[in-house]
Amino acid sequence: MRTKIVLTVILLYSIIILLNAKNSISGYVTDTKSGNSIPNIEVKLSSTNFSTITVKTDNVGFYKFDNLNDGIYSISIKSSNYQSYESKKITLSGNADYKLNINLNPGEKLYNKKDEDRYRYVKPSGGINVKSSAAYEYSNYSGQPVMYNSYDDSYINYNTETYDYISENTFKKVIDHPLSTFSIDVDKAAYANVRRFLNNSQMPYKDAVRIEEMINYFDYNYPKPKGNDAFSTYLELGTCPWNSKNQLLLIGIQGKTIDEDNLPPNNLVFLIDVSGSMAPENRLPLLKKSFRILVDKLRSQDKVAIVVYAGAAGLVLPSTTGNEKEKILSAIDRLNAGGSTAGGEGIRLAYQIAEENFIPNANNRIILASDGDFNVGISSTSELERFIESKRDLGIYLTILGFGIGNYKDSRFETLSNKGNGNYFYIDNILEAKKVFDHELWGTLFTIANDVKIQIEFNPAKIKEYRLIGYENRLLNKEDFNNDKKDAGDIGCGHSVTALYELVPTDGISTDSDVDPLNYQSLQIKNSSDLMTLKIRYKIPGEQTSKLITSKITEKDIKSKNFSDKFLFASAVAEFGMLLRDSEFKGSSTYESVLELANKANLKDNYGYINEFKGLVEKAKLLSKYE
Repeated sequence: MRTKIVLTVILLYSIIILLNAKNSISGYVTDTKSGNSIPNIEVKLSSTNFSTITVKTDNVGFYKFDNLNDGIYSISIKSSNYQSYESKKITLSGNADYKLNINLNPGEKLYNKKDEDRYRYVKPSGGINVKSSAAYEYSNYSGQPVMYNSYDDSYINYNTETYDYISENTFKKVIDHPLSTFSIDVDKAAYANVRRFLNNSQMPYKDAVRIEEMINYFDYNYPKPKGNDAFSTYLELGTCPWNSKNQLLLIGIQGKTIDEDNLPPNNLVFLIDVSGSMAPENRLPLLKKSFRILVDKLRSQDKVAIVVYAGAAGLVLPSTTGNEKEKILSAIDRLNAGGSTAGGEGIRLAYQIAEENFIPNANNRIILASDGDFNVGISSTSELERFIESKRDLGIYLTILGFGIGNYKDSRFETLSNKGNGNYFYIDNILEAKKVFDHELWGTLFTIANDVKIQIEFNPAKIKEYRLIGYENRLLNKEDFNNDKKDAGDIGCGHSVTALYELVPTDGISTDSDVDPLNYQSLQIKNSSDLMTLKIRYKIPGEQTSKLITSKITEKDIKSKNFSDKFLFASAVAEFGMLLRDSEFKGSSTYESVLELANKANLKDNYGYINEFKGLVEKAKLLSKYE
């Protein structure tokens, strides 16, 4: 009887302790190398109060231990596929909600002893296509695993980066296609992404090379606009460096600068991906450092909110004035990665917060930072496009910052930023973060011209054929130029845009065989000394009707005997891009000729970008030689 009473008392005491226990430990388990969440892995909790409790992570790598008493705990994980993990001692008291995200390193252990001749994990070796005596071996491919199968001599690429196919612009006959129409573009992500590949000793994918973004990465010091003009234009014509029988036309557009004191206020929402794929050092940790640079520039009239998304979306920081920097930075510092990617739901919440804090005649903008791995929520690109377009029409724009490697979604980022009247950057290191956040992003926040379109009418008496270099995804139909409902690119405060055309003069060699003469119509060419007519159409922000600038240009206006530094360096970058793409139009281009052009150019290089460019050309030269 006494024994039963004692047991009953112990049981009641245990129940009381359990009911009063409110401490918890939770977090996400991710793979250090891939950044992906690890589902269905056992997580063990040990304590002086009991031996061990074991739970398994859910399908997004989340685990949680609830109803824990005050005490000292530790967490451990053992797996055949990963190196063992054990946490430091965790002290819980006073209803603590302890967060512990765990990054596991792929191990060197065999799957199991009897299969050791078939499967073996090894640490990345740093090269591509490294063969082994084992059936499968990992190799470092752009920072992500590639597996070699010695049974059938094949490779399994676990890299899931995506790029839209680029169908390179071809030459157009002026007699058939006198008008060339395109939307301007000031995105620069492709250059930073190409640099990342080359710095990893790997040639970039052809479709990762968008030549116009490489050209526009650099500042060409175009003349500033005069008076109240939104922008100025600069043109130069000279011999094409890679085909001496053709000519190269450079068109530069320079946006006006506005004194910082006169800039309108910002209503910003930082939309930050904190999913498991963002855990590696070059993603969320770099992102947090990068955002600190932008926060330093905020003024008292600016407002910032922070929305995050992983397994679900949440508001981390309500709209806060720019002079409360410590509060904003503290919210950024608390961010940790873990879970799947509810990107679509994050975007919905971010736009909701932006609308709630909307400032008329100001910059209302979402700044999305992610590796692009949307897999929960609005995951369809077309659905996201329609949603973002609807908010763009309300005056809320979208800027995108890409981070990371391996599952980077370049094609999605470019599409969404275009639909959101914003810009798209790729951040591969802290120096690029400083370039973007300290020098460039601040200007793009303040739009000075919307829906900027260029249309050139070439004179067939002077030009036989033309080819626009790059801008493949920015081409417009000729009738789109006068259609004010047709969306196009924007120019931010102080920003410039550069475009290049390769031209075949009338006495030049045609790029294809001539077409038979027409039977039912004749073509008359007007006698004119004009080389072309340049038209630029744009809208002042907030207005619905566009303005038109028209210039008739003769060869004397722009022909240059001595090439300017602008012309030389832009040519070098374009030639480099064509070599990386192995373009059919690269002509006599070589890495040596790229360096020769770049060395002749004497542009200001305050931040070392031009010297860095030359280093990348040297790397590409070596990589192409030993591929």
